[in-house]
Amino acid sequence: MNNQNKKYILPVIVIAQFACTSLWFAGNAVITDIIKQFSLAPDALGHLVSAVQLGFISGTLLFAVFTISDRYSPSKIFFICSIAASLSNLLIFFADGLPVIMLSRCMTGLFLAGIYPVGMKIASDYNKEGLGKALGWLVGALVLGTAFPHLVHSFTQTLSWKIVISVSSSLSVIGGLMIFLFVPDGPHRGRSTTFDLTAFAKIFRNRNFRLAAFGYFGHMWELYALWAFIPVLLTTYTALHVDTNMPVSLFSFFVIASGSIGCVLGGYLSQYFRNSKIAFVALATSFICCLLSPFLFHFSFVFFLLLLFVWGISATTDSPQFSTIVANSAAAESKGTALTITNSMGFLISIISIESVNALKTVIDPEHIYLILAIGPLLGLIALSGLVFKKPGVRRLETEV
Repeated sequence: MNNQNKKYILPVIVIAQFACTSLWFAGNAVITDIIKQFSLAPDALGHLVSAVQLGFISGTLLFAVFTISDRYSPSKIFFICSIAASLSNLLIFFADGLPVIMLSRCMTGLFLAGIYPVGMKIASDYNKEGLGKALGWLVGALVLGTAFPHLVHSFTQTLSWKIVISVSSSLSVIGGLMIFLFVPDGPHRGRSTTFDLTAFAKIFRNRNFRLAAFGYFGHMWELYALWAFIPVLLTTYTALHVDTNMPVSLFSFFVIASGSIGCVLGGYLSQYFRNSKIAFVALATSFICCLLSPFLFHFSFVFFLLLLFVWGISATTDSPQFSTIVANSAAAESKGTALTITNSMGFLISIISIESVNALKTVIDPEHIYLILAIGPLLGLIALSGLVFKKPGVRRLETEV
């Protein structure tokens, strides 16, 4: 495929990204069934989500330290990891208790490190201009893929939970094949031929990169904890409003998937506004939603869903904007490493927030536990203000912010 067909590349990457990232919350979507079958404790939900995050962190650290996506073909790495992640996801079929389930989820996360950030690397190699728009579509695909197992589960609740796992594994193989067959390495790829342990230290000296990274870390404190506990949040509302008949799996899909709208919309807005400004507004909106969360459960069903969708959309709109600033702040030969290490640190933070909510929900009124998520957006807004509000004497590259 040559550059004349470049316009077909992004849709292929987007569909492949959706297919492969359906693995991410495959276990989360069927956690109730898994808990029943294996007699697990209720807090298994947080632990299984954290296992995926831990695996992802381990994988991203390996990719970053050995600069894998900058030294080798990103398309081939994506393909190999999609197959490995699919098989890791299926390992749960052989579980007889929590250890093998955790191992399956952790290994799935490990190989997702060769899918999500590498997919962004491939997109950036094809889209030197308009990267914000491209990453908007790409992260939107991740959001939709993350939500998809909930949708599958909503239609297969009377059948075995293994169907959800099988569907996500099959999609991952299809996504990997799409990249391998139709997406060669991009024309703007800068290849690093050497192993460089100092690559990230060099990238981190860039002020725009640092501020965007810290903003992203605040965003990650909130996002995955919110996604992980959306079913719990919906169940809590249903328990308080017994007259509400709400299919939790289906509504979990809609709330999480709504974030894809924000990602794509933010991508288009990035053609007219600075990435940092779009991220700032989105982060501020989700911060307000965090503060309003205790009142959420006392709203009418319509207003409850309305605020939940606003929260779901705003919590993800800033993600591709942060990735765009990070990618544009790094040299071509270290772009993959910059995206990968930033993801790694962000997902480490997400484990802390997930386990914090997991612990607090047993000792605090469930209506108030989501207030803790506001910490991330608040700190992220403080960091991001350094990009949004220009300080005298500080030189910034417009393409980066």
